[in-house]
Amino acid sequence: MSGEEVFIGSIDQGTTSTRFIIYDRSAKSVGSHQVEFTQFYPQSGWVEHDPMEILESVRVCVAKAVDKATAAGHNVDSGLKAIGLTNQRETSVVWSKSTGLPLYNAIVWMDARTTSICRKLEKELSGGRTHFVEQCGLPISTYFSALKLLWLLENVDSVKGAMKKGDLLFGTIDTWLIWNLTGGKEGGLHITDVSNASRTMLMNLKTLEWDEKILNTLGIPSEILSKIVSNAEVIGNIGKGWPIAGIPIAGCLGDQHAAMVGQACRKGEAKSTYGTGAFILLNTGEEIIQSNHGLLSTLSYKLGPKAPANYALEGSIAIAGAAVQWLRDSLGIIKSAGEIEELAMQVESSGGVYFVPAFNGLFAPWWRDDARGVCIGITRFTNKSHIARAVLESMCFQVKDVLDSMHKDADEKGEVKKEKGEFLLRVDGGATVNNLLMQIQADLLGNPVVRPADIETTALGAAYAAGLAVGVWTEEQIFSPGEKMKKDTTFRPVIEEQVRKKKVESWCKAVSRTFDLADLSL
Repeated sequence: MSGEEVFIGSIDQGTTSTRFIIYDRSAKSVGSHQVEFTQFYPQSGWVEHDPMEILESVRVCVAKAVDKATAAGHNVDSGLKAIGLTNQRETSVVWSKSTGLPLYNAIVWMDARTTSICRKLEKELSGGRTHFVEQCGLPISTYFSALKLLWLLENVDSVKGAMKKGDLLFGTIDTWLIWNLTGGKEGGLHITDVSNASRTMLMNLKTLEWDEKILNTLGIPSEILSKIVSNAEVIGNIGKGWPIAGIPIAGCLGDQHAAMVGQACRKGEAKSTYGTGAFILLNTGEEIIQSNHGLLSTLSYKLGPKAPANYALEGSIAIAGAAVQWLRDSLGIIKSAGEIEELAMQVESSGGVYFVPAFNGLFAPWWRDDARGVCIGITRFTNKSHIARAVLESMCFQVKDVLDSMHKDADEKGEVKKEKGEFLLRVDGGATVNNLLMQIQADLLGNPVVRPADIETTALGAAYAAGLAVGVWTEEQIFSPGEKMKKDTTFRPVIEEQVRKKKVESWCKAVSRTFDLADLSL
């Protein structure tokens, strides 16, 4: 491929928007387009997307990104070798095999409607909340796809009907997109990858196949589930009617796993992605580490059909950047997300205000679906700058909670520490452009935080996987730090240990105030 222009495309389908980015051989973006789509909130705690709107957002992004790259003088038509796909995980779609149409809106990962199903299973199963952890690494929680599928099978007549007729297909967003991109009802491929499958609560972490015992216990037929493949292999070609028909789909990863590849996280290295939520993963290599401190055992990546699987410990935080959106859209304290840094910098501290964004409960390491948001420590002195700073601090405190648990679980044997015994946290995602947020994070951790020059490592990770599958890059090129590290920005802690300790104690007190609030009267 030397001498000719070579490109890899990346579909990045997130919780609030879809992007398509075209990378050249040096992994530099030469064209991109982004489209936001609608969030639906039918009831308190419910969150949905329209699968058809997501599909159309992909179509628009691909077409416009190709047009932009072509207008910039790049011969994308002849140089595009493959595309990768990365997506919001756990979000669940059911559709008709014969019509190709969704049978219900997509139920989003943060949706909490399955609480009663979770409680019922916890009471009925001998292992309670952790009944399936040994097989799939995940506790019973509203977070995971299996519970969303059970709700759909129990509550939606069209889903029940399609099941009886053998016309039902189920999948996470990657599966929905791949099926449509490769032909839809005219022979589309029903595929998922190991990382997305690992978030359904239905895949066995050791065999990397659907777990028959879990399926039988939950009453889920395997016929409605997709085939599981690795993260880097040619899955199939894009079908007719799409802007880049004939191009192979050669990489697929859930968004947080793609970020692990984009950040080049090998065994013992961790990254934190700050988006709608925040997600911290520590690569544990080929070893599955079961958490005793509220974290999830999950897949990191498997870069090829014959490549070894790398596993991870993960801490998932439901509300991070979404709290900033709440300040903007629900309270009107800011007009754009970018304004929060300037507003928060008008004060030197939060003035004793602590905000815990438990809007739909708390994920790791607490796992309390009875928690609800609180803002404590408010006095007549408090102003909107204090609240803005408390919101930023809440994101960082939650990440610290997860990392503290991670350190305990890894028992320091699996972590990579730099000189001076420092644990280095790689960060990425849209919120990391906020320098104050990154400094607060370093201060609360007491360790350096490293932000790459390209913070959109999720899309890059999917591109790397696809490029690896078709020979554009080697694994050595992807995981070699080379010049990339020279362009990174490092934030180092500046506050005293005693100050850090007092702030953490206050945060823990605030978290304890969120428990058992789900049944407050309306």
